[in-house]
Amino acid sequence: MKQFFKKGLLLATSALLLASQARADKGMWLLNELTKENIAQMKELGFRLPIDSLYSLDKPSVANSVVIFGRGCTGVTVSGQGLVFTNHHCGFDAIQSQSSVDHDYLRDGFVSQSFAEELPIEGLTVSYLTKITDVTKQVLAGLKKPKDELDRLAQIQKICQQIEVTELKKYKGDYKQAEVRPYYANNKYYLLTYDVFHDVRLVFAPPSSVGKFGGDTDNWMWPRHTGDFSVFRVYADKDNQPSAYSKDNVPYRPKYFATVSTEGYQQGDYAMTIGFPGSTSRYIPSFAIENRMKDWNEPRIEVRGIKQAIWSKAMNADQATRIKYASKYARSSNYWKNSIGMNQALVKLDVLGQKRAEEAAFEKWVNAGGKKTRQYQGILDEMEAAYKQLGGLQREAIYLSEAFGGAEVIALASGLKDVTYKDMQSQSEKIRAGIEDVYKDYVPSLDEQVLPAMLDVLRLRVPRERIAPLFDLIDQEYGGDTKAYAKALFAKSIVPYKDKVLAAVQRPDFTEVLHQDPAFQLAQLTRSILRPLQETMAPLAEPVHRGNRLYFAGRREMNPNQPMPSDANFTMRMSYGTIKGYSPADAVEYDYFTTTRGLLEKYTPGSPEFDILPSFLELVKKGDWGRWADKDGKLHVAFISSNDITGGNSGSPVFDKNGRVFGLAFDGNWEAMSGDIEFEHQLQRTIVVDIRYVLFTIDKWGKCSRLIQELSLR
Repeated sequence: MKQFFKKGLLLATSALLLASQARADKGMWLLNELTKENIAQMKELGFRLPIDSLYSLDKPSVANSVVIFGRGCTGVTVSGQGLVFTNHHCGFDAIQSQSSVDHDYLRDGFVSQSFAEELPIEGLTVSYLTKITDVTKQVLAGLKKPKDELDRLAQIQKICQQIEVTELKKYKGDYKQAEVRPYYANNKYYLLTYDVFHDVRLVFAPPSSVGKFGGDTDNWMWPRHTGDFSVFRVYADKDNQPSAYSKDNVPYRPKYFATVSTEGYQQGDYAMTIGFPGSTSRYIPSFAIENRMKDWNEPRIEVRGIKQAIWSKAMNADQATRIKYASKYARSSNYWKNSIGMNQALVKLDVLGQKRAEEAAFEKWVNAGGKKTRQYQGILDEMEAAYKQLGGLQREAIYLSEAFGGAEVIALASGLKDVTYKDMQSQSEKIRAGIEDVYKDYVPSLDEQVLPAMLDVLRLRVPRERIAPLFDLIDQEYGGDTKAYAKALFAKSIVPYKDKVLAAVQRPDFTEVLHQDPAFQLAQLTRSILRPLQETMAPLAEPVHRGNRLYFAGRREMNPNQPMPSDANFTMRMSYGTIKGYSPADAVEYDYFTTTRGLLEKYTPGSPEFDILPSFLELVKKGDWGRWADKDGKLHVAFISSNDITGGNSGSPVFDKNGRVFGLAFDGNWEAMSGDIEFEHQLQRTIVVDIRYVLFTIDKWGKCSRLIQELSLR
């Protein structure tokens, strides 16, 4: 196309394209809303497919292969028999659920050599998006003169629930899901319909020394050498429809499955993610960011750090404890470290300064607009005043919720409050199974250490008047000694002990016994402390919700030609960018890929984070990469791209210019942990496990040729 332009125009156009490429990396785009500008940028970066081959819910397309994996991750279908690739950390709960001291699949990995050996995972689901419908007019038409923003949101919630009910009536069976989600800061609404598969089985998992190599130390960091992948299979009934688990189910035949590329890549190559990013806050004002840093992140960092140190010591000392707490620790530490990195990056990148400049420009536009912009006048002032009132209360609430949630005995006691003797007569097996499941990953002696540590941080950080009902008891009866209080509670309570609970729930007086239990009384105390705080905070959210909606709408009106993709809300999005390194500091330049050389350089025998299973270490030292080697003769482990992702994107396929999978996204980089609030195109990178490293592990370590043969490799 370019040869048709005259020389002068060509130079001008080239400059514009360079500018657009700098912006092209930013954005989690709705596939059903891609604009001509999006498509032009994608093609300029190298994308080759027709758009209806990328996204169409009416015919097979690349996007059809992408799934919601579990409750908070993404996966990709890579075979005509329902094979799904996702991250190891996304499959971690499932792998842990099947592990024991005798069969430690977390430590040793898991390989199935036949369909019969694949392990059903109770409670795990895989969801395929089947329909997207714009219901904005229907939602807004149902509003009846709301009193304020909270009433508006309450009305919208009811309208959306009715739309969902109406949608589900169109289908037979219990395996459809319908949900209406808000977009563009509650200015637009889509109805999303999914097929939800409940028979999902574990097929392959690398050992944790591959799938979790680097542990907390390397989490969110680059360079990275983590083989963060696991493999599952979706099963369906004989009619290829979603079903509960049955031994008669068969592998699912998907509408479309992705081709896998072993071709490799180089700097500047096109890269595209499709997935289900969880949550971003790209349009919030500066004072909301200050609130996030001080009143949300700081308490979370402190409380989780204390709890995790206690857990880690116990996990390193005992294999059974490590298995029980591996998944809980991973969930806790992930956003603990994310919060640390976010606060640091927000300061380093002066995101607050950028936001204040945006606010000043908005205020100038509003003030100059007269009647046309009247609805936007004063909204930033109103929001700022609300955040000033909310800040200290939210800080207290986060300390309380993190600490009370950190002591597991409180949640266990709360979970028993709805169990009755009458229920046991009619649902005995179900209740017993539920209790068994909850307690299988719980160690009372460890929780007894955590409880006083959580109470100590509350005494230090929360005003005395807020927690007086709890600490009056501890001070009067235990001389203020939280360890003595915890010791007495665990000695007198039935709640921490599965066998005692199972015996007690069969007694006619179980409710009376529970209400006299010290752990249950502690749970009730925590509720009485949190409830009035939440009630005080609730009305203060009104100007925040209203302000966010109008601030976004106003900025869009102010700059109608500026792309403003909707914040992530765990619905399908795509981002496009390129393979490239970055420079995090002066005289520091990071390359765009890593190899097994770095794996061996980090290898530390006996380390819980950097040890390598002997059988895998032997393969790496041997260096026989076979067909999985790059053109440079090395085995690439991971690479980075400029794609825009966040939590929920874990397991997202990274597609090349031809729509072929060549990696699985699993992390962001430390220097740009502010990315959920502001994308920094010079620094923000997506960290991706190279699909050839995945295939090497399956083939050479797992000796699982059946899975390799099942894939469409190009």
